[in-house]
Amino acid sequence: MQRSEIRSARDTAHLQSGPYTAFMSHAGVHEALADAAGRYAQRRAITFIVDADPATPPRMWTYAQLLADVRRTAALFKQLAGDEPPRVAMLLPAIPEAYLALWGGETAGVVCPINYLLDAAHIAELVRAAGCNILVALGPNPELDIWSRVPELQRACPRLKHVLAVGGAPGHADFSQAISAVPAKAPEPDKAPDPNRIAALFHTGGTTGAPKLAQHTHANQLHSAWGAAQMYAMREQDVILNGFPLFHVAGAFVYGLSALLSGAEIVLPTLLGLRNPAFARRYWTFVGLHDVTLLAAVPTVIATLLGLEPPPGALRSVRMLLTGGSPLPTELAAAFERRFQVPVRNILGMTECAGVISIEPFFAPRVPGSCGLPLPFTEVKAVGPDGAACAAGASGILRVRGPNVGPGYTDARRNAGTFTDDAWLITGDIGHVDAEGRVFVTGRAKDVIIRGGHNIDPQLIEEALLRHPDVLMAAAGGEPDEYAGELPVAFVSLRPGATGTMQELSALANERVPERPAWPKRIDVLHAIPMTAIGKVFKPKLRQLACERVLNERLERAGLAQAVRVEVEDAGGGLAARFAPLPGAAAADRERIADLMRAFAIDWRYEA
Repeated sequence: MQRSEIRSARDTAHLQSGPYTAFMSHAGVHEALADAAGRYAQRRAITFIVDADPATPPRMWTYAQLLADVRRTAALFKQLAGDEPPRVAMLLPAIPEAYLALWGGETAGVVCPINYLLDAAHIAELVRAAGCNILVALGPNPELDIWSRVPELQRACPRLKHVLAVGGAPGHADFSQAISAVPAKAPEPDKAPDPNRIAALFHTGGTTGAPKLAQHTHANQLHSAWGAAQMYAMREQDVILNGFPLFHVAGAFVYGLSALLSGAEIVLPTLLGLRNPAFARRYWTFVGLHDVTLLAAVPTVIATLLGLEPPPGALRSVRMLLTGGSPLPTELAAAFERRFQVPVRNILGMTECAGVISIEPFFAPRVPGSCGLPLPFTEVKAVGPDGAACAAGASGILRVRGPNVGPGYTDARRNAGTFTDDAWLITGDIGHVDAEGRVFVTGRAKDVIIRGGHNIDPQLIEEALLRHPDVLMAAAGGEPDEYAGELPVAFVSLRPGATGTMQELSALANERVPERPAWPKRIDVLHAIPMTAIGKVFKPKLRQLACERVLNERLERAGLAQAVRVEVEDAGGGLAARFAPLPGAAAADRERIADLMRAFAIDWRYEA
């Protein structure tokens, strides 16, 4: 495969002038991993930090060992499935066994990685929709309870014939022991893989009704992973700290498979990942201990890292921070770069295209607000209301077409409005492509809440609240948050004579919404939900109200409520805050507001 130094759209155009096979020569993920193992056999592929004590020895896999265990895992799945093709459901945190289940499952059949924060009924819907006959789940564990959902899954999913427990569980096979029982030289998979064979089914955030499972082919995943590796200039000397879960496309491909195709080392930060508070406090210590060169973090983690003091020399090897999953506040990126002298690079991606649309290249300067250049062999355009492509710099709905775009959802009826007949993927993002080919996102046409990189469908919340007899209308959306990017909130209008309390509504929402991160942080009663001229809920107004309330709360907390007035307005695809000083305001108030706004992905101005 061809390595390149990408600095501009001219470099990607140069790549595209040659045959695609020069860019990506492999047709299957196993074939690509086998090639990497042949090149880097004794290099470390995966290092697992067992706990937050730097003195505890980590668990390690070389490339040769990883390939051998992937082949054993594939052979195990084929053996268990018998005459059926293996279809493997995964309920695992970001631990080495998850990598074995993912790549071994894709080698043998199809994998469906599932968010283990969902409730059992929702997980069961996904398992049934994916037709899974094997489940790999984390066994009983004091740090993370996943296993309690398994008995209900087995009752609700009759096709689920085999359950393997990582770490063991009474009455169930231990996943690692089952792999070890497979002969050391497991049979190699087919020599001529089909690049268009379905490798995985990834559920999109916020499924309602029939589960929404995006299909990935081997070609989709390889293109996204290798494209990301080239944008980031990954080499075998790199060490990436990747705490993203593998049910998230960023963890699996953007920061996972990309590193393995490059010969780099992936460091996994404990069973709880970056949610482990003890690890988070020692983050910089582990970065220095493992000579980490690439940091992978959502913007909320970047804000946390700004508050941590690194030990001397901890950043000696770090060359870049990679981020995505939710909007990147320009000032947050700039603050990180100023403090740590480490460049930040942004990304635009979707589940439906194996995680990557565009990336800011390592060798190019960061452009505020940009999501970078499209991957090689990938087209991105903005389209206006008339369906015509927009001129450079003009806003429209972004579309993408290329080898990374998947073949659609398992239920083809759900492709309408997202996948077009001529192979375009409609992202639902409002944005533009500038004259240099860089992609910018300025708003969202799709009504989705993004909490810490996780997509939440507001309809889940709205349908739950509408079950209450006192609720006339319900609308959910996101309010800005420094740590999560957005938090789900809801607005309701009540029927005349309503007697229900907010506590009742909150309890109903929490009971009916299947995933805890989607529980609304608060529910506000409005005399009337704002509507458009044609009778649809006007979500931009609700986002404006939520944003204004949050900023007023932050001003109050910072002691600025009597010095500054804030107004939030829709700035044509995104929100903008205007701060106006009140009589008695101090000259330093602008800098205090700049500090306050640094972690928010909101445009703002101070009108002195």
